[in-house]
Amino acid sequence: MTTQAQPDRLRALRRILALEADNGFANRAVTGGIDRFLQTLARGAADNLEVHRLAAEGLLSADYAALTAAQRERWVERVRHVIGDPPSPTPAAKPPAPAKTSAAPGGVPTPPAPPPAPEVGDPVTSLRSVTNPTAEKLVKLGIRTVRDLLYHFPNRHLDYSQRRTVAALEIDRDQTVVVTLWGAQETRLGRGGRIRATEADVGDETGNMRVLWWGNPWLAQQFKRAAERPAGAPVRLALAGTVTAFQGKKRMESPEWDILDDVETARLVNTGRLLPVYPLTEGVPQRTMRRIVRDALDGVFGPEGRRRPDHLPDHMSPADRQRLSLPSLGEAVLHLHYPPSLDAFERARQRLAFDELLVLQLAMATRRQVAQTASGIPLRPNPEVVRAFVETLPFNLTEGQRKAMAEASRDMETAERPMSRLLQGDVGSGKTVVAVALLLTAVADGYQGALMAPTEVLAEQHFINVERLLSGLSQPAHHSHWFSVYVDGHPKPVSVGLLTGSTPAKARRELQARAADGTLDILIGTHALIQGDVEIPRLALAVVDEQHRFGVLQRAALRQRGALGVGEPHLLVMSATPIPRTLALTLYGDLDVSVMPELPAGRQAIMTRIVEPGQRDRAERFVVEQVSQGRQAFIVCPLIEESEAVQARAATEEYERLRTTSLRDVRVGLLHGRMPIAEKQSVMDAFRARAIDVLVATPVIEVGIDVPNATVMLIEGGDRFGLSQMHQLRGRVGRGAHQSYCFLLTDSDSFEARERLQVLVRSANGFEIAEADLRLRGPGDFFGTRQSGLPTLRVAKLSDRDILERAREEARQIVARDPSLRRQPALAAAVERYIETAADEVS
Repeated sequence: MTTQAQPDRLRALRRILALEADNGFANRAVTGGIDRFLQTLARGAADNLEVHRLAAEGLLSADYAALTAAQRERWVERVRHVIGDPPSPTPAAKPPAPAKTSAAPGGVPTPPAPPPAPEVGDPVTSLRSVTNPTAEKLVKLGIRTVRDLLYHFPNRHLDYSQRRTVAALEIDRDQTVVVTLWGAQETRLGRGGRIRATEADVGDETGNMRVLWWGNPWLAQQFKRAAERPAGAPVRLALAGTVTAFQGKKRMESPEWDILDDVETARLVNTGRLLPVYPLTEGVPQRTMRRIVRDALDGVFGPEGRRRPDHLPDHMSPADRQRLSLPSLGEAVLHLHYPPSLDAFERARQRLAFDELLVLQLAMATRRQVAQTASGIPLRPNPEVVRAFVETLPFNLTEGQRKAMAEASRDMETAERPMSRLLQGDVGSGKTVVAVALLLTAVADGYQGALMAPTEVLAEQHFINVERLLSGLSQPAHHSHWFSVYVDGHPKPVSVGLLTGSTPAKARRELQARAADGTLDILIGTHALIQGDVEIPRLALAVVDEQHRFGVLQRAALRQRGALGVGEPHLLVMSATPIPRTLALTLYGDLDVSVMPELPAGRQAIMTRIVEPGQRDRAERFVVEQVSQGRQAFIVCPLIEESEAVQARAATEEYERLRTTSLRDVRVGLLHGRMPIAEKQSVMDAFRARAIDVLVATPVIEVGIDVPNATVMLIEGGDRFGLSQMHQLRGRVGRGAHQSYCFLLTDSDSFEARERLQVLVRSANGFEIAEADLRLRGPGDFFGTRQSGLPTLRVAKLSDRDILERAREEARQIVARDPSLRRQPALAAAVERYIETAADEVS
């Protein structure tokens, strides 16, 4: 670059800085952004003293696009100081931005005035930082509009507000420390070195300490790559976690961490702020997500330092906010992303949680305009039938099972109103046994029963399981689906049928005819049960499994299969996902709740471990060792996508690989959802009979399989399953007298993936796991992509009982004075958005 060109570039830089200040530091003052211009400027640093000083100060490599508006303003002031410009005028004295493009000396174009601020309903591509390819990736997170970005809240923050030096760190307290990384390496810990980990030596000017990340050997390589940066500067880390003492020295184990390798993170650390950590998708790293969300905040509220929270419409009046002690909606949204303090964050969270639960209650009210007033069908208790059934079981009932059966029996005995009861119990607690006992009560009194499951696989599993439970009553009569119970001393045949979308036409017609004439006692199925051509005229008890996948209207449709005209059928809904009683009452209406907290006697604690990709062979060898000791094992194939055909193909390929390689010396079976039901039953019977040592399966084994001799559950691709689903799968082992194991194989080296899996390693408590699933995966995925009957809670926690009660009462008052929400259009719009978002009816 010639010496004449540099003064021209400096003049251009001065004009760019002035335009940037006029435009609110939006990085629109030059085509291609300021960073590109700085790269051009830096190439001639040796030819000009001012440019050389800018380079020496690090101002030419500031990554301007990654800075917040306030940080950009400070950068501009520093540049102006170095090149001898006067400070910026106050906002009131700033001249207006040019209205149209003009050519400037030096060839640098002056762009038109910035586009208008985006509206919350605009697509994300209205933001400068979002390209079309990025927008396509954001769709995977459910982000399509600017509003979606505003409500894409961080699932955690890195707290740099309580920084200490190494010397000042206190034992057994959560603290943050910024340190230099002296070295990191992979190590092996535990008995026999079975656990791979990363060990790092770090320190600051006051001292040094050691840090361990259990089960995360990949971190060592990541730190080494960071240390090989071209600048050659030492790697600085921000660590947040609990400090412990080991052999008299301070140590941190598996702390939160962040490499301080960008301007934004470094400034947030240095100013003691809370740094948001967002849920991500492939191709959108954390730094990019922060910049995109910040652009959305700047666009809606204005740049940092001059933001206007009232720019976001609020359905709640100032008087109501004062009465409820809640901040404005705009303030809450801003502070949930970038809280000035932990107290401000909690206030923001409470406001947004309140809004979510309030909208949920109002949405439910629009689905239930009138409370149920129908009478029920009185069912006579039949202790003889229930006792005979219970005596055939190979285990004793738990106290929770007995209590649930007694509560439901009392409900069904009265005709004042139909039973509406939620039966809640952790995986393996025996909910199906309770349901079968109640179904037998209805059948013994001359009525029919139905059990609806959300998928064909689950319906088939229930059918097989119910058959197995009933098989002990007597020898099957005439047909494999007929059993006998004794009523008043006389044998009564009990017939069970299965109806799904895949049921052949001839069998379907036969089942429909038998259900309609009352000769089919218990009908098990999927949504096919609530189709118009299915009639169950003597239906007295409807059982719904996995109730979060069904909405109010679907449950009502099942009840309406009955046409007695003497009362409405009773309803029992079953859930294996622990939900606090208060929340359950709110989410599922006026359901009574029965909780079965304990597991059947003899259940063993399950040792759970994360298996890195390089340890797969060791895990498979362990399976062979267990088989050699007479045990059995499950291997569950990864959830590639919600397609039974794809899952079946993946399971078949894995089955072929295992039976010809590492498991060639054991008997391997295959089970997937595409197999005919008779073949599935044959495979499961062979596994129970120990004719199969290792069962390779898709998640069809999530429920209904009880094999006490199985001691190993190996879940491949554990990062692709939800925590609650893996908790269900883990519950398939630990049912016998031997120590059981669950291995979670992972293909991901991301921190978020391992953080999720560590929840299962640490906890066997279903409530804790459900809360963690909600917190870590993002509430929209809490029950899986197809299980959308439950609300999409972004902020509210399962434990927000107080907020829930306040929202419930507020919704009651709103509906009482304005049932159609005509006088509150903003709130009505929020309810409408919620209903449109839900793929299923609100439950």
